[in-house]
Amino acid sequence: MVGGVDGDRDMMQGSRTHYCLFDTAIGICGVAWSARGVVRLQLPESNPDTTEARLARQATKAVTLLPPAIEETIDQLQSYAGGHREDFSAIILDLTGIAAFEQSVYAVARTIPFGETLSYGEIARQIEAPDAARAVGQALGRNPIPIIIPCHRILAKGHRIGGFSAPGGARTKERLLALEGVHMDGGMPLLPGFA
Repeated sequence: MVGGVDGDRDMMQGSRTHYCLFDTAIGICGVAWSARGVVRLQLPESNPDTTEARLARQATKAVTLLPPAIEETIDQLQSYAGGHREDFSAIILDLTGIAAFEQSVYAVARTIPFGETLSYGEIARQIEAPDAARAVGQALGRNPIPIIIPCHRILAKGHRIGGFSAPGGARTKERLLALEGVHMDGGMPLLPGFA
């Protein structure tokens, strides 16, 4: 990836949202951003055209140099997909238009360290809504920035996998957890790739 003044200027131009695709060890991913931060992360679909189509609905393809913050985000995501420990907590997100409840769920999710998990109920208790485990799950199902907001680290009661709305569903969730050394039912990680 390349960066520079043009990329910085592009990131600072108000409300425009841009995206780009990038290759990882798990397939072609995409990221979309605004001047305020990352707005979407698209995990690999069955083919790159489908991945791009999802991003193109809400953003314009970047045709200039990428902002340095986006280059760094992509580098971190590529490293993570390659099986390396990464901390995404410093990545700035643009959650404009996301309801306060969902933002509170995402804020707690971002505090879960690499290789650790919480349950939907534990998240509900942390946001002081102890009866809202189901609503927590629904909020996570709408997470526009998986991995960076690590909804894959949140499990159902009894250390069960629970749902996952990204392409591949629970199988993808299980593979992301395996990248971090978390194995469901004591099994071996399902690697490499998600396709």
